[in-house]
Amino acid sequence: MFTETANSIFKEVIDTYHIADSVDQEFSNPYDSKSQAIEHLLYRKCWIDTVQWHYEDIIRDPQIEPVAALRLKRQIDASNQDRTDMVEYIDSYFLEKYKEVTPKPDATINTESPAWGIDRLSILALKVYHMHEETIRQDASDAHKTACQNKLNVLLEQQVDLSTAIDTLLNDIENGDKYMKVYKQMKMYNDDELNPVLRGEK
Repeated sequence: MFTETANSIFKEVIDTYHIADSVDQEFSNPYDSKSQAIEHLLYRKCWIDTVQWHYEDIIRDPQIEPVAALRLKRQIDASNQDRTDMVEYIDSYFLEKYKEVTPKPDATINTESPAWGIDRLSILALKVYHMHEETIRQDASDAHKTACQNKLNVLLEQQVDLSTAIDTLLNDIENGDKYMKVYKQMKMYNDDELNPVLRGEK
């Protein structure tokens, strides 16, 4: 199943990131962009999510300096754009993969594209990793560990359910029971023609 590969790569990314555990570490993609196109995209996507996860931790530091917070906010904005771009690249991969499939007359559209489901799966992998960390944190109370284990159990169940849903969607697209229709994200806050503040500075 596709999500077996995706979840394995997401775990690989998160484990690799936490060796250095720094948002400033150098990125290296072990998957070839041509011969391993989807693996390459999945790895890059989860790396962006993982770095941004830690950006979001840092910016919530109540002692952060205002200038540093502003700089980090702009890094988060750029990361969000990268994340959206990667989702669109992944959907483009599936559009190309299934371009020869003729949808059945009664085929229906899904509420989200495959890549947006995969986006949620990547974030979920991060939640699983960090919740597990809380269940084994040395300085945490037993009550805290138990509460986090209960939350982890729910996250793991959600991971199975979401993986199943994504695999089912891809299978339905391949069989013509569902069809893909992708809307490009029309983000306005980074566009100097659509964001009135940026437009006013031109």
